[in-house]
Amino acid sequence: MISYIPELTGYFADRLKILSLSVASLIQHTTYPYDLVVFDNGSCPEVVDFWRHLQLDGNVDYLILSDKNIGKIGALRILFQAAPGEIIAYSDDDILFYPGWLAENLKILEAFPKVGMVSGVAVRNAALHAHHSLDQLVQHPLPGLTVSFERCIPDEWERDWAASTGRDPQSYLQDSKDRQDTVLKISHHPGSPPSEEETVSEAIGSANHFQFIARKEIILQALPADWSGKLMGHMLELDQAVDDLGYLRLSTCKRTTRHLGNTVSSDMMAEAQKLGLNLDGVGNPESGLLLSRNLPRKPGNHRKRWLNRIPGSRRILMWTYKRLFEILYQ
Repeated sequence: MISYIPELTGYFADRLKILSLSVASLIQHTTYPYDLVVFDNGSCPEVVDFWRHLQLDGNVDYLILSDKNIGKIGALRILFQAAPGEIIAYSDDDILFYPGWLAENLKILEAFPKVGMVSGVAVRNAALHAHHSLDQLVQHPLPGLTVSFERCIPDEWERDWAASTGRDPQSYLQDSKDRQDTVLKISHHPGSPPSEEETVSEAIGSANHFQFIARKEIILQALPADWSGKLMGHMLELDQAVDDLGYLRLSTCKRTTRHLGNTVSSDMMAEAQKLGLNLDGVGNPESGLLLSRNLPRKPGNHRKRWLNRIPGSRRILMWTYKRLFEILYQ
């Protein structure tokens, strides 16, 4: 995850609450084992404190702090190289994660051939670019693959995305009313004997760059080799680079993630409450400090860090460590 919240006023007034909602949903709804790697791209001290509290509690495995904004692509170059594992699950710092999101994303990554990016929500206008590899697959379908063109993405998702990105939802829907979505279905034999019922995986022919999963070796190839120095842009070029490498950009047919944007709405908080995300008392704009103890614990890490949450424990442990060293080695 990359974060960039330079202040807690104006455009960024609600961003600490948005960040807390994003991280809480990520931790609560990710059941697979994972490492959380964060690159903070020059945020204000309150946001840096938030990340440090989460790292102390064991919810952040690797925290990279930049004292200035080096741009999104510049941060991705560092972040993706540093990330352990073979699969990278990337998101901006304003994404809501629904239960089972990662499992659904992984299903598509494993079910379809030559997949470069998989997103947890389809955005219709994201299918307007970087689709050459998809066109090739449609023209020359593989055995077991069927393609249909239909209005698959619900208007509700499109309205939410338009509102979260500052667009007028009605105008956006009107502009895209004649577009069809590319829906892919691929069948698999679950095993022998061949008479067993087939399983079918579905995906939408589109992906977005604010949240996706990808194989590390592929996404590293798609990143630009040189630093541009620009703070904005180059994300459409990342989409295009994945496509140019011959890999598909796909999304889940269910909405497993959601773009939140920069404003807290009553609808958003109702969604958080429905998902059981406890955000009471966090994101206080006056103090700017998100109390990490109010967030859920990342599975598997809370036991090894429980001592750190006892006031004064670090000082006592360090004193004990030094005394043991003196006794054993002096």
